[in-house]
Amino acid sequence: MKARDVMVAPVITAKPSSSIKDVAEMMVEKRISGLPVVDDDGKLVGMISEGDLMHRVEARTERRRSWWLRLIAADNVLASEYIQGHSRKVGDLMKPKPITATPETPVSDLAVLMERNAIKRVPIVHDGQLVGIVSRANLVQAIATAPKAPEVPVSDATIRSSLLANLKAQPWAHTDLLTVTVSNGVVNLWGATHSETERKAIQVLAEETPGVTAVNDNMAPRPFANES
Repeated sequence: MKARDVMVAPVITAKPSSSIKDVAEMMVEKRISGLPVVDDDGKLVGMISEGDLMHRVEARTERRRSWWLRLIAADNVLASEYIQGHSRKVGDLMKPKPITATPETPVSDLAVLMERNAIKRVPIVHDGQLVGIVSRANLVQAIATAPKAPEVPVSDATIRSSLLANLKAQPWAHTDLLTVTVSNGVVNLWGATHSETERKAIQVLAEETPGVTAVNDNMAPRPFANES
């Protein structure tokens, strides 16, 4: 699945000259927590989110430093905080040079971008123009609406072979002490694992193997797994 499959378009945007009040009203009305900022040519120049509006004079939430913190704070820090709390223009508060993706970017890469950069949305750009946006909510929606895999009968031997092959391909899995049996689609796992985490991961892998109807976990962590 690609970004183009889950992105929202057209995109609600603001301009650098837009007023903070107008953008705040737009966020409330549209029930969104952030939006891209574009110039007159439609080129993406920044992002503004509810986090950028947390410390505002209108809400009496502007930063208030004690007198001694004001003494040790650098002048440019204090000036920046004043702009953050008092400026009326989006261009002064927006975060420039936002992280972007293309319509062909896999959704797995979008998830990594959001996690790695601690952001909630990624603008989608094509030929320099903003064409969509993908938020965390869109990724959750993609999971919720994903079609179920068709139920095709799979033999026990095929299930076991596929499960073992997938396990051996995982760098975290230790299969030397693991026994796997399959009967009428039910997987039975026996043996020892190096940790509780590995045990759970093996169980999850077994559960997602095509044809599996249930998993009986009889594994146990090795008593010496955590010894030095």
